[in-house]
Amino acid sequence: MTPFWGEVLGTMILVLFGAGIGAGSSLKGSYAKDAGWIVITIAWGLAVTMGVFAVGSISGAHLNPAVTVGFAIIGEFPWSDVPGYIVAQMIGAILGATLVFLHYLPHWKATDDPGAKLGVFATSPAIPHTFSNLLSEMIGTFILILGLLFIGANNFTEGLNPFAVGLLIVVIGMSLGGTTGYAINPARDLGPRIAHFLLPIPGKGNSNWGYSWIPVVGPIVGGSLGAVCYKAFFMGEITAGFWSVMGASLVLLIVAYAFGKKQSHELDSRNIAS
Repeated sequence: MTPFWGEVLGTMILVLFGAGIGAGSSLKGSYAKDAGWIVITIAWGLAVTMGVFAVGSISGAHLNPAVTVGFAIIGEFPWSDVPGYIVAQMIGAILGATLVFLHYLPHWKATDDPGAKLGVFATSPAIPHTFSNLLSEMIGTFILILGLLFIGANNFTEGLNPFAVGLLIVVIGMSLGGTTGYAINPARDLGPRIAHFLLPIPGKGNSNWGYSWIPVVGPIVGGSLGAVCYKAFFMGEITAGFWSVMGASLVLLIVAYAFGKKQSHELDSRNIAS
């Protein structure tokens, strides 16, 4: 198997199990209905663990554009391979989401809430707030990439590394995931969101495209920050890339803050007018 197809398969496994617990805990008639946040976060951690076990020896099991870009920025992965990996991850995510749709086929019609259906496929904020939502995704993915790098710097008994990565996903979800649903992976959110848009899901509502850029941009920027900070503070290598990523992140947060403040002001004005 080539690394391209390894990333397709690994990301498909990740989304199949991850979105699968979303469907099981949200859709009417499922025995796992209302399983709760603890079960969801553990299942997502195990989903990543299984994906890493499946293709770690084939592609390195990035399964996440934020990982691919972050590793490339610090020279741990060739830039020439980045586009192919991201395409593979997107394909895998769409396929995984499609399998979840088919697996729970009669449950979509039985479920009235369109928000619950979208939540199976993609994330959404608990409280919509552009700056805070973006910052949450950046922080979560910053910790993810930083964690992957310092986990990778340790020697584990053979086969234990994927469990350490899975535990990292679990603790990010439990501790930091309550604000946005912790996408921390552009493919995991955008791929299934595309599937939600394309699939004939009864009563599905819209795919919330207005929010969709946050779980893409936030993880890419946060992951890049995590990578350059690891290189700077753990390895003692402060490069031009470090300052470029820091500067771009600061500009993005300033723009998001200004945009969010404008949105809040417009919303307040409409509420007063009504």
